[in-house]
Amino acid sequence: MADHDRPLFIEADHVSWTVPDLDAAVRFYTEVFGATELFRMGPLDAADISPGDDGRDWMASHVNVPGARLTLAMLKLTPNLNFQLVQYDKPDDRRAELPRNCDRGGHHLGLRVDDVDKAARYLAAHGCTVMETIVIDAGPLAGHKNLYVLDPFGHQLEIVD
Repeated sequence: MADHDRPLFIEADHVSWTVPDLDAAVRFYTEVFGATELFRMGPLDAADISPGDDGRDWMASHVNVPGARLTLAMLKLTPNLNFQLVQYDKPDDRRAELPRNCDRGGHHLGLRVDDVDKAARYLAAHGCTVMETIVIDAGPLAGHKNLYVLDPFGHQLEIVD
């Protein structure tokens, strides 16, 4: 494919996580992280949307989840990051376990703070599981600290200075 056929990727728009309880997750990220809710959509249910010309339901065609029912909220998490939280109520066979960092599809959201130790105390006091701080004493990040945290829903965050 020629370069002139490649679209121009301008910037990141958002990160999206599926959560078990949308209201609780929005409340957590707005109250604890200071996020601002921008909008909500849904519930959107495949059963309520006309199938496409190929007979597949809208959710199968557009989000690769046949029979889905979802509600989403878009948050402004930091000045340069929108954060979409999605609650699926269908299909019934959706999985509850999250991948570990080492698993295929494993992921985490990295957030920069002014003080990693202060963030560790604050997040622990607000229901997060805080791992041990990584103190980096050599290499290109010497003098920095990183900290992995699980939010109350099991999602991994990396807090960095």
